Amino acid sequence: MAAFLHVGCGPKRKAQTTKGFDTPHWEEVRLDIDPAVRPDIIGSMTDMAAVADAAFHAVFSSHNIEHLYPFEVPVALAEFHRVLLPDGFAVITCPDLQAVAALVAEDRLEEPAYVSSVGPISPHDMLFGHRAALAQGNLYMAHRTGFTIRSLEAALRQAGFVSVATMRRPWAFDLWALATKKEMPPEALRALAQAHFPTRAR
Repeated sequence: MAAFLHVGCGPKRKAQTTKGFDTPHWEEVRLDIDPAVRPDIIGSMTDMAAVADAAFHAVFSSHNIEHLYPFEVPVALAEFHRVLLPDGFAVITCPDLQAVAALVAEDRLEEPAYVSSVGPISPHDMLFGHRAALAQGNLYMAHRTGFTIRSLEAALRQAGFVSVATMRRPWAFDLWALATKKEMPPEALRALAQAHFPTRAR
């Protein structure tokens, strides 16, 4: 059985990661900075000292890296790279600032862009953090940086990842990236990304 590290898991479990990870083949280990969500490992993305080098086949991070300060992003991605086996890969998803900015340019900062499981989400929430959660004292939800598809890929390559596949879904306001530690043929990279990326069609 392969194991993946679910970084910044919050209350989510394997079934809420990707269709590729949500199979009997994968074992999930949950890591989060918040003890309240009962992770397997309590720790920060920027300091995963509790995780050994080359301990996992994959890392999954959903809507976490935007919570970091810009100078912390290379540190976190280096940690993702460190805990992966030589043939390991990372799957990362985060808000698409380009899509969010398009709504801001239309003066729709406070209007709901979509409705999530926690209620309406506005461009303001996607830029700075979910206001309802922040108002309840969950300051972990604040956003301190953001990405376009090009800047996300560049950050991954600067962290040492070699092959990178990306997907942008403007209607869902999210970016997806799959990055490998070693070079992967384009066909194999595409197949791996298809196993973990959501359906592209609207």
